[in-house]
Amino acid sequence: MSDSHAAPPEVLFTGFPGFLGSALLRRVLDRGDGPVACLIQPQYRELAEERAREIVSAVGGKWKGDAAAAAPAVDDAPATDPAAHLYEGDITEPDLGLGSALDDPDLLAGVEEVYHLAAVYDLSVDADLAAAVNVRGTEHVLDACERLGVDRLHYVSTCYVSGRYDGVFTADHLREGQSFNNHYEASKHRAEVAVRERMADGLPATIYRPAIAVGDSETGETDKLDGPYNLLRLLLVQPGRLAVAFSVPGADETELNVVPRDYVVDAIAELSGRPETMGETYQLCDPEPLTVPAFVAALSDAAGRRTVTVPTPKRLAKAAARLLSAAGVAVEPATIDYFDHPTRYRCPNAREALSGTGVSVPPFESYVDRLVAYARANPSVGDDPMT
Repeated sequence: MSDSHAAPPEVLFTGFPGFLGSALLRRVLDRGDGPVACLIQPQYRELAEERAREIVSAVGGKWKGDAAAAAPAVDDAPATDPAAHLYEGDITEPDLGLGSALDDPDLLAGVEEVYHLAAVYDLSVDADLAAAVNVRGTEHVLDACERLGVDRLHYVSTCYVSGRYDGVFTADHLREGQSFNNHYEASKHRAEVAVRERMADGLPATIYRPAIAVGDSETGETDKLDGPYNLLRLLLVQPGRLAVAFSVPGADETELNVVPRDYVVDAIAELSGRPETMGETYQLCDPEPLTVPAFVAALSDAAGRRTVTVPTPKRLAKAAARLLSAAGVAVEPATIDYFDHPTRYRCPNAREALSGTGVSVPPFESYVDRLVAYARANPSVGDDPMT
């Protein structure tokens, strides 16, 4: 049936049906915000429909699947039910590929809040793709926010806008003359600079900077085995009685800042629902991270490996990683840069804002067994980014 009384979306999401975006959408709908419009790329439509159905059903609503830039197809559910609408588009295009839908009061003109999570999360991404998605894509989202006159933007950045900053990096730092490990870091830095400039011009926004996000601390679930999982793969292809890992110069003092997905989602869900967090930047990191040797030891114990770390010059370690990848062991050479990463991340304002909420970072050792178990049980999970 057609229903001209169905409420149009009030919230717009990018980055759905990605790993973080899917979990955060459920939290936003569950607390009563919405209806939500999810910007999706055509190649992910089937996955997006499946996940949206599951999420809407889980929070007590009824699925309303929409064609891009068309009036919503609705069912008999009242307009107050939690609803997710899918709009095909692309942040790399002007107007997000949505055209006149942004001006139509029956479609997206009523959007008051935007969650921007879409990005290329890939340490080996080339410069052109990183610029197109992470930088220009964010600029297009900012343009759309201004066109819609939104009450608030929630922008998901990364702690690694720090680049190779030598010292303690907090939410107060951004433009420090730093160099970058890769195009991913550099592009996310440029994107956050663009967001900060619009904020200075009056755009109401909050920035969230997760550290290295891994699977769920309760279930181990992830949809991408990258980052620290490269080390896990290396350990798992070796005998349990003796495994070998690289140790580059400087690794003993280097912190590897890892947080589970549920912490990131819980923190954003908590902070985004409070008006006093407007205008703030929050680093969602572990305030007491493990050093690289301690991280390797914890991962080795969980994987049942007796691991020996071999001192290896960084250039040689990267060459060995390339050879391993060519031989079928997916070890990304770009991850080696984080074994001597000089930056230490701290999050005093996030800890203060989340104090008393029950949202905190669990110690890596408390959930690493679940990460390993999930990776072992789901070997088909790849490391390709959703772009």
